[in-house]
Amino acid sequence: MEFDVASMGLNLEEQKAVDRFRKNVVEPSMNALVILDFWAEWCGPCKALTPVLEKVAADYSDKGVVLAKVNVDEEGFIAGQFQVRSIPTVYAIFQGQPVADLTNARSESQLKGVLDQLLAKLPIKPGGAPAQDIAPLLAMGEDALSGGDAERAASIFSQIAEIDPASGAAYGGLVRAMVALSELTEAEGVLDALPAELASDPEVTRARAALELAKNRPADNELAALHAAATPDNPAGQLAYAEAAFAAGNRDGAADTLLAMIAADREWQEGAAKAKLLQMFEAVGLEDPWVAAQRRRLSLILFG
Repeated sequence: MEFDVASMGLNLEEQKAVDRFRKNVVEPSMNALVILDFWAEWCGPCKALTPVLEKVAADYSDKGVVLAKVNVDEEGFIAGQFQVRSIPTVYAIFQGQPVADLTNARSESQLKGVLDQLLAKLPIKPGGAPAQDIAPLLAMGEDALSGGDAERAASIFSQIAEIDPASGAAYGGLVRAMVALSELTEAEGVLDALPAELASDPEVTRARAALELAKNRPADNELAALHAAATPDNPAGQLAYAEAAFAAGNRDGAADTLLAMIAADREWQEGAAKAKLLQMFEAVGLEDPWVAAQRRRLSLILFG
């Protein structure tokens, strides 16, 4: 099978799909062995196979192996070119060409066995592959985390950190996943072990803010009492409730309370409510749609 589109009459979307494939698969395969995984979000077997592929790719990254994933729902044209009839479908790609069908290698040992055979035959030197583009892997971790699968997210971010130990985004994602799993002590240990150059990374700073806020997570029977005490004449109680609500996952409740405090007295405790709200923004991520919406509400209060 050869992926050759030079003579095709492609429309704009198809050309964009080809360009993405060339960048994410063909170009890396010039020097590396690419595991190409065709998958879909709704595919149960795909989700079962994904952790195996991710682990093997991480274990073999120093041997010149990288992982690339193609969502068949988003890249139907590419899937069609490979005549994908069922998923998961997995190929090994070298220098732009499929060199093995890995679809039936469903276990870690089976996959490593096939890769060992391929690496013995192909002119790939250990360490000779270009640095893996970790952006798709980071996106995969973020998708898992936002989808509620913090355990898988932690595994993905941990493997990315092995591939690229200088990635602040990988460590930041790992810490946030640990926070979601209530592994606060372990998360703090990860942050404490980071070198100084990573400790100031924006993604690490974001994760640290998330960890600090999570330390205020109340017991199940405490949140209602804190809410009852959060009256307009008790700003300290309002602040305590906002911290606890955010830590318990009620971001809207926390933001509503803090914005009401700012509207009533923005200077209370040297702007403590605004400072806490900004800390929450940092923990969630400044590009997050929820943050953008709350920023607009804050601007209306501050500037009318």
